[in-house]
Amino acid sequence: MASPSEKRSEIFRQPIKVINIGLTGFAESLRQQGVPVISVDWRPPPEGVPRVTHTQSGVSIDKANAEAVSRIMSGRPVIVGLDLAKHVIPGMTERTILHAGPPINWERMCGPTRGAVMGALVYEGLAPSPDEAALLAASGEIVFDPCHHHHAVGPMAGVISPSMPVWIIENTEFNNHAYCTLNEGLGKVLRYGAFGEDVYKRLHWMADVLYPTLASAIERSDPIDLRAVIAQALHMGDECHNRNRAGTSLFLRTITPWLARTCEDGDRIAQVIEFINDNDHFFLNLSMPAAKAMLEPAEGIEGSTVLTVMARNGTDFGIKLAGDPDRWFTAPAGIVEGLFLPGFSDEDANPDIGDSTITETAGFGGFAMAAAPAIASFVGGTAQDAISSTHEMYEICFTEHEHFTIPALDFRGTPLGIDIRLIIETGILPKLNTGIAHKDPGIGMVGAGILRAPRECFTEAFEVIRNW
Repeated sequence: MASPSEKRSEIFRQPIKVINIGLTGFAESLRQQGVPVISVDWRPPPEGVPRVTHTQSGVSIDKANAEAVSRIMSGRPVIVGLDLAKHVIPGMTERTILHAGPPINWERMCGPTRGAVMGALVYEGLAPSPDEAALLAASGEIVFDPCHHHHAVGPMAGVISPSMPVWIIENTEFNNHAYCTLNEGLGKVLRYGAFGEDVYKRLHWMADVLYPTLASAIERSDPIDLRAVIAQALHMGDECHNRNRAGTSLFLRTITPWLARTCEDGDRIAQVIEFINDNDHFFLNLSMPAAKAMLEPAEGIEGSTVLTVMARNGTDFGIKLAGDPDRWFTAPAGIVEGLFLPGFSDEDANPDIGDSTITETAGFGGFAMAAAPAIASFVGGTAQDAISSTHEMYEICFTEHEHFTIPALDFRGTPLGIDIRLIIETGILPKLNTGIAHKDPGIGMVGAGILRAPRECFTEAFEVIRNW
């Protein structure tokens, strides 16, 4: 048997593992010496924050939250088809334009949202040019409404116009549906606020070729279980928000045999496969409505302080609670810190924008960055930062996901159920990764990065919770 001194010697021969809490300077010094560090962005919790356990009518908040996360985890989002937005999205009309984030009017819209609206109106044939489209948008003849008000989601500007093809996702466990457009790719694309002949040409090709070809294949294919695809993609290096290479590959692998069975035009099949294969973000527009479909059944649970929506329109950042699903809590959208494409800088960047934070709300995306260390090359930071970020998000979530797990964390479940109470008690704000759009209409993507959600909307929501 080893003596106490021998045991102590053995302990000191083990590799050093450090958790750095608070100031990052200490962590950087250790990293420079080759010591692995998990960095936690901790700060003292606010003083005088009460622990809210029940509503005034006696409802247990923990029980309500347990029910909410149980519904989210049990959801089964499946691709059931594609159609034009005006045919399937509830409340959609020929003069409706849906957008990302909380409600906003034309006068307050940021540059990329305006650019996407202008491009969509030209695409729809409602205006002959972007300038004429801007006049139409300001005239009051167009109805603007959040995607989230119509069971839909949209990345970046999030614009959905009547003639755009959309995915139809069904949560087979609860029989609810969610919708999203097809992903155009990165760069100069409508969702980043760009417009122009090349943008319109791509959108029309997607409507005339990509959409009907995929629709025929999906109609004949076996059901495509998106929860299973997301779970597998997390094991292959994706976090299914800003890294979707594995998810896109898994989808393409699944649909290709059905494309071959349902389309007799070999060149058309080749075009569709090449388009999807060349767009690593193609799966984003499937992971987002999958998340929306999983989250909606949690809406309306009395006493639940779990978030069911986090979304940004480039001007405002908004959240919704499971226990108060009809109310938006908003704050000014934040500034993204990240990497910029050549020729652009932070002076060109628009504030945070898009519905894609639905992924973090559903327990993956930026909250699962530990599953996707390569995300650092896209949004900045290091692989260790990605792991540290996920560790931190556990502190503000009610539970861990049963189906979405992270290999690098010994297959620990991803953080799930963002709890307003924990955000206020810990002082930790949700950490998000995102693309960056140019602040002016018509230009498009300029970079990608990371930021924290704004504190004000969570503080406002907590004050409401205290009076439930």
